[in-house]
Amino acid sequence: MNPSMPGIHHITAITADAQKNVDFYCGVLGQRLVKLTVNFDDPGSYHLYYGDALGWPGTILTFFAWPGVPRGRVGPPQLTATSYAAPAGALEFWSRRLKDHRVEAQASVTRFGEQVLSFADPDGMKVEIVANRQEGVPAPAGGPVP
Repeated sequence: MNPSMPGIHHITAITADAQKNVDFYCGVLGQRLVKLTVNFDDPGSYHLYYGDALGWPGTILTFFAWPGVPRGRVGPPQLTATSYAAPAGALEFWSRRLKDHRVEAQASVTRFGEQVLSFADPDGMKVEIVANRQEGVPAPAGGPVP
């Protein structure tokens, strides 16, 4: 990610279970928990920040943790899916990894010439891994995903 590249600053979602959220995004997807604060409007709830090792804008996905909140419904103004880019050829690795962590994934499909693997997080939010042919940023060292 080029920090000077214009685009989305961050995406915020809601989770009913902070620990399951951390286990999924850090343990399964290999994201970095770059910051843990409280929700400024609701200091009784956590605000989890995932992103690259430096927390650059554009890499950040955050969650407000509201225990017991019902699952969301798909529709406006919700995003269809949150997508992560991966190197071309990486979807076989991701298919195995998701299966090993008991995450049900849909068979890979081709969209706009790129392979896409779709699945859901513990709260039912749709997540995708897109095999991108363009050279991207190297994966962070020391995490659970090579």
